[in-house]
This record gives sequence, structure tokens and C-alpha cells, in this order.
Amino acid sequence: MNGNFNHVSVLIVGAGPAGLSAAITLKKADPQAEVCVVDKSAGPGFHNLSGAVLEPPALHRLLDMASPQWAESEPAKKVLHKVTRDDVLFLWGKSMSFNISWAIGMAKSLGLGFGQMTHHGDYICSVSQLTAWLTQIARSLGVEVLQGFSVEDIHWDGTVATGVKLVDRGLNKDGHKNRNYAAGETVTADMIILAEGCDGLVTEKFIEKAGLKRTNNQLYSVGVKELIKVSDEQYKSFGEGRVVHAMGYPIWSPIIGPSMFGGGIMYAMGDNKIAVGMIVGLDWKPCDFNPQDALTQFKNHAFVKPFIDQGQAVEAGAKMIPEGGFHALPRDPQTQNIGKANVMILGDSAGFVNMLKIKGLHNAIESGMAAGKTVFQCIKNPADAASEYTRQLEQSGVLKEMESAANFRQAVARFGPLQGMPLSVLGRCLPNFHCEPDYKEMTRGKYRLKPRLKFDKDTFTAIAATEHGEEEPCHLHILHPEICQKQCTPKFGGPCITFCPAGVYEQVQTIVKAANPSNCLHCKTCQRKCPFDNIRWTVPEGSGGPRYKTM
Repeated sequence: MNGNFNHVSVLIVGAGPAGLSAAITLKKADPQAEVCVVDKSAGPGFHNLSGAVLEPPALHRLLDMASPQWAESEPAKKVLHKVTRDDVLFLWGKSMSFNISWAIGMAKSLGLGFGQMTHHGDYICSVSQLTAWLTQIARSLGVEVLQGFSVEDIHWDGTVATGVKLVDRGLNKDGHKNRNYAAGETVTADMIILAEGCDGLVTEKFIEKAGLKRTNNQLYSVGVKELIKVSDEQYKSFGEGRVVHAMGYPIWSPIIGPSMFGGGIMYAMGDNKIAVGMIVGLDWKPCDFNPQDALTQFKNHAFVKPFIDQGQAVEAGAKMIPEGGFHALPRDPQTQNIGKANVMILGDSAGFVNMLKIKGLHNAIESGMAAGKTVFQCIKNPADAASEYTRQLEQSGVLKEMESAANFRQAVARFGPLQGMPLSVLGRCLPNFHCEPDYKEMTRGKYRLKPRLKFDKDTFTAIAATEHGEEEPCHLHILHPEICQKQCTPKFGGPCITFCPAGVYEQVQTIVKAANPSNCLHCKTCQRKCPFDNIRWTVPEGSGGPRYKTM
């Protein structure tokens, strides 16, 4: 991009599976379409982290359209691995485990919501590698995919969006201009697609500016994950094509507690690598809880440890997941459109994660294809885009699927796992429970299953390969330091210091500061879990952040 003002017909913010699916779909429909995708990461897939188990149909339709011989390609063989064994476990204490897959199968045969929690025939895939593959396909079709461009704002004139503002470059820590200073350009566009991922900065600004509303507050979880290289014998024992989802210990024990939503995961990723992770709802209550402590306890459970003992963690990462579901989708109050005028919101930015399936990647791709079709149909009438996009989502089945799980997460948030999960079987018969934002749920209580050894966040951050310019301004802002000093620290002990997976926050002479912003993994947990809603994550200069390669 050159010049102070640049114009493109279609601008997509975010080069993840959703944004790239939109670009690919549009380019196949209209090879002459002018499509530009901007992404803040340094390279394709660097900021894309997930489990991930992927339902095939949406991806198959996308690839059949874009690259008919895809199944025989090297990327397909490298990235996509069929699930051949699917286990759901309940862990009780440090040593006991019960396979409850039979109950999931029974729920499926009875048509109950929990029956969606099956993964046979799905793909285990690296989302970072999938994203790199889709980037390659998009570029081969003529899509301009620009890495290292951070977007900080969207221009909304009250009726339509006119463009976006990129981040200034070349500022020092104090915000003063260095010799290499370059003002962030304004890029104008006829249509704008927001596909930034969970809790997107520009998306949230757009929601506020355009007056979109959520019926319920968005709820979040955070996932922390390691990719562990194990021996031939361990990997063979675990099994190629196997996925394990575990609930219970160490975040939920009926009656005696703790009582947190989430659980552990184990996925066979090929090449003797097992992905091991812990996902925990951000509505946890103990003020000293760190999801990485729960990951440690999970890795040491008698079921898990034999498969990974003495293995080497070769990559690590953290990300948030939007869990609020159907009632947390951002809509125009007047039209119920997901987006407004010439702006559409895709994938995790909108919150298309089905928590009954523990999946959202298929809906991200589906929403991307819906957006691509919409642009093709509305190119002469951009203001109709949000309406047509919402119709496409309904036609594709995304909204129907989201509605099928509409009350699951809220029931668990309202009543806890012990009562909420069985109650959620009633599904749509339940009322629309109102839930407070996650940050309001913290208490002075302590997490009783803390491991003896402190989690090594330095190593975790190092193998996430995250980096930012050491001299650039801090992109993590504590709004009111006096709240940290006079209220948060005395009451809760500075919980951001504990729960930040990258050790960004420290107490410096009694004052909590974002002392290590260069460590940031862009998970944004601090913004959504600070008990006083006192932290704001802003976008750093382009190319900063983690550099996931096989996660």
C-alpha cells in the first residue's frame, strides 16, 4: 500500500480461516473482484491457535470450489488427519478416569444436545498450518494478502463504514516519533469484512459505533496448550487419529469443588506429537487461579502422564474462545442482522462457536463462504450486505446450529457444572438466562489444587516464539493504576500477575504494571478477566505477537 489514502473494493480484516474463506469464495465467483486481506501477524497462520477438531463438510465445499484436486495435495496430507478414536473422559482426583463416551452416544441416539459432542469422521488439524494453506490458495487466485498490517479503528459515518485506520509505526515507548515514524494509513473500501478472531479490537469498536447489541453478554474461556514431542512407543500407545476430551479434575469436582467450566484435551497431531491443553471458562472464581496450573495437574494425571512423560514441549500458546453462543451474537436491534450496512462480522469475531460440539472452526469457514457469496451479490449495493449475509447464514444452517446450543453455556454459568450441565439437556425449553460479564465473577477464594512447583511461564512464552519491538509503545493499558493499588491488590492480590499466561504483568514497587508487553500472546484474557475491568488491550505494531507454526 502506497500513498496516504488507498481504496479497495473489498477489505477483509483478519487472515484466519473465516477471512480467507470469504476471499477465496468471492474470487472464485468473480475473478476480477478486488479483494485485500490485512492481518497483523508476521506470517500466514502465526496468530492462529486452536485444538483443533474440524467438521469436514464446510472445508470440503470450500476446497472443492477453489482447488478441485486438493485431496491429493501435500498440504492436505500434512494438515488433515481423520479422527479414528474419540474418547470423552471424566477424571476423578489425580488417578481415576471414567470413559463416558457411551453416554454421549446415547444422547445422540435420543436427539439430546450432548449428542453433538462426537468427533468421529472429523479432522484433527493444525489451524496455523490450515491457515497457511488457505493463504496459499487465496494468493494463487489473485487475492492480495498483506501480513504485518495492524488495524486499530474503523471509520463509521453513521450510515456506512468508509474504511479503516492502520496503526502508526515508529513511535517510541513514550509515544514520541522516531526517525522511522510513519502515520497509519486510512484504507477506504466499499465493503468491509471483520474476521479478526475472538474479541477483535476493530469488531468491538464497530459494534459500539454502529449500535449493535447482544441479547446476552459474551462469555469467554481461555485455552492454554502445549505441543509435546513423545517417543515412538508413547505415540503408538496413544494412537494415531485419537482425540480425548476430559472433564472433571483438576477444575471440577462435584460437591467439594472446584467448580469451573471446561476441561482437558489431547489430540494426536502426527510426527510423534500430542497436543495437550486445558480450556477454562473465564467465569472462574478463585482469585489465585492460573489455567496453566490446571494444565500442569492435567498433565500429571494418571491417565495423561504415561503418554507424555519425559516428552519435550516444542510449541505452546494461549487464546480465548467466545462461548456466549446464539444470544451473544452482535446484531442490529432494528433488523437483527449480524453486522450493519456494508460491514459483516465472521467466525470467532461474531462468536460462532457451538459449545455443545466444542467446535467453531467449521462455522468460521461457513460464515466466510456466506460473506463471499454476499459480496458477489451485493457489489453494486454495498449497504445491503449485512442483510444478505444474515440470510446466507440462515440458509447455510449456521444460525440454526447455534440456536440448538443457545442455552448450554448460560445454564452452566448460572448453576455451575454439577446442576447446569444436566439442566442444559432441556435445551431450548430453558429460559434465556442472563449472565454477568466474566470479570464480575471473581472472589477472594483460593484454588485448592495448586501444584507444588510454579509454572514456568518463561519457557512457555519462549516456545510460543512471541516477539514485539522492544522500543514500541506498550499496547496493554491499565486505565486507573490507583484501582490496582487501592482495591484490586488488597482484595485479590493482583490476579492478572497470576493468570496472564505470558507473565506480562508484574508488581513493581507496590504498583501492578504491564512490565513485559513484548511477551504478550494476544490472548486478551487480561482485558476480559481483570476483576475491575481496568485493562484494555490495544493493537501493537504489525508483525508482533506469537509465531505459531504447527499449533
